[in-house]
Parts: sequence; structure tokens; C-alpha cells
Amino acid sequence: MTTIRDMDAGAFIHPALFYRDESTYLAGTVPFVLDGLAGGEPVAVAVPGRNLARIEDALGDAAGEVLLIDMGDAGRNPGRIIPGVLRAFADAHPGPVRIIGEPIWAGRSEDEYPACAQHEALINAAFAGREATILCPYDTTSLAASVLADAEATHPLLIDDTGQTVSERYSPDDIVATYNAPLSPSPAAVAMTFTVSELARVRHFAFDFAADAGLPGERLQDLVLAVGELTGNSVQHGGGGGELRLWAEGGHLVCEVEDSGQLADPLAGRRPVPLSQVGGRGLLLVNHIADLVRTYRTDSGTITRVYLRLP
Repeated sequence: MTTIRDMDAGAFIHPALFYRDESTYLAGTVPFVLDGLAGGEPVAVAVPGRNLARIEDALGDAAGEVLLIDMGDAGRNPGRIIPGVLRAFADAHPGPVRIIGEPIWAGRSEDEYPACAQHEALINAAFAGREATILCPYDTTSLAASVLADAEATHPLLIDDTGQTVSERYSPDDIVATYNAPLSPSPAAVAMTFTVSELARVRHFAFDFAADAGLPGERLQDLVLAVGELTGNSVQHGGGGGELRLWAEGGHLVCEVEDSGQLADPLAGRRPVPLSQVGGRGLLLVNHIADLVRTYRTDSGTITRVYLRLP
């Protein structure tokens, strides 16, 4: 397995690692970690639990020098990965850092995958100009060919056990646009339109529906907080109001807010917000709360859909 080479110092490097089994996985990840440690770079590994254990075992004593993160938990909502995992680690360390980030695995649902693909595309904008290397493994034996093709479009550098190449299909903006897909609400959804005068009532409406659906107490408060942030954004930035819709589906409580606002920044809610900044934390907070967030932007408005897992 090749190592990353011949890249400009100080550049952001974002390779996809295509592996087919445990041997090629470890051959592509463990030397990457050890090279970083040998060069004095802070290293984080954020991969699903089974692969995390494999890397930890292979590193031996060196694992104590690495921040180990279970991506199955920390990256449950792909919209949380950039601010809560990647940038959180990079921003805490001056100079270059190395991160292994595996946000896509065979267990991801059809609802989750579009957000995962957009996440991989948006890493390139989120880290532009930063000294960091983020290696993203992809299992070629369990992931669909379409997923691997998307990886070629979201990563400028491709690595497998034959070597490394520059991706001729690299086009992250196209992936963001491709997965900006229409979101159709369930026929069973209940809905409430709102303006500034109904903000309190719309939160109570959401609380009552979610409680009846079986969302537990702590998550009920998370839902109310998310609804408050989204509807408040609609009033302030989305034309003065919008519509809230709620339903239960596939083991989740789903809520979405539609308004006439234009969410022009695809990184909205994915950038860490400086402590000195007043406001601008609403979508970021929703990403941290939710199990999944999907967004659909059109010329006429924006739909933001939030999933919270039911017990």
C-alpha cells in the first residue's frame, strides 16, 4: 500500500483510500498514522467501531498518542462531522494535522447517504487553505459502485494497493448539487404554518406530537430546541414564517421546516462558530442535536429535515 507523497507542504490533502479487506485497510491506515506521529503531527482516527478496534490493536502502544473516535457515534449525523470532529480536532492544534475519517460504511441508510456524500464534498471547502490531511477509507467489497464513483468525485487523490493517482473525476460541487434532492413529506405528516406570533405555539405543537409518538423526555427537549432554532431562522431569514411538518417513520421522529429563505451557503451549520460571534449558531446546534439532517435548497425556498431516533 502506498503512502501519500509528492504533495505541496502546507496544502490541504484529501485522499480516498480504497481497501478490499482488513489487510489492505491496515496497510493504508496504520502507516499513515505512524508517519504523522513520526513527523510530530497530531493524529486523530474517526472510523466505525469495528475498524477503530482494528487500528488501535495494530498501533499497539502508539495508539495512546492518537485521538480515537467512534464515527458510528460521533458521525451518526454526517452534518456534525466537519464541525464536531474534523474541525474540532484541527482547530485545537496549530500547524498540520492528520485525520482518518470514515463517514461512509455499508450500514448507512438510504436517507443518510446523500448527506454523507455532500459531507465528503464539503470537506474540501471547509479545509481550503488549511494544513491538514484527511484520509477517507472506502470498502470496495461492501459499498456500491455508485458510492465509489462519488468518492472519486469528492476526493482529488485516490489511493489503493497499486499506488496513488489524481482523480480525473474530481468535482465536489457537482456532488453537492446532485444530492440536493427533493424531500417529500410523508402522507401521514401533520403540519402547522407559523409566523413570528406563533413561535411559542409551534414549539408546543411539536412537543405534543413527539410525546405522543414516544420520543423520550431528554430528546423531547432536543426536538423543541431544534424546532425553535429552525422556525426562528424562518421568521428572521426565511420570509417571516413557514410551515412545520412532523411524522414518525422508520424508527425516527421526523420534523421539517419549509420557508421561502435562500440558504446560499452549503457550509451553513457545518462551520464552528467563534465564541466572540453573536448569533449564527442555530443550524450548527441542530446538527449537533439531530441523528440526521437533510436540506433541500430551491430557487423558491429551503426545506430542512431533522431526524431523531425513537426508542
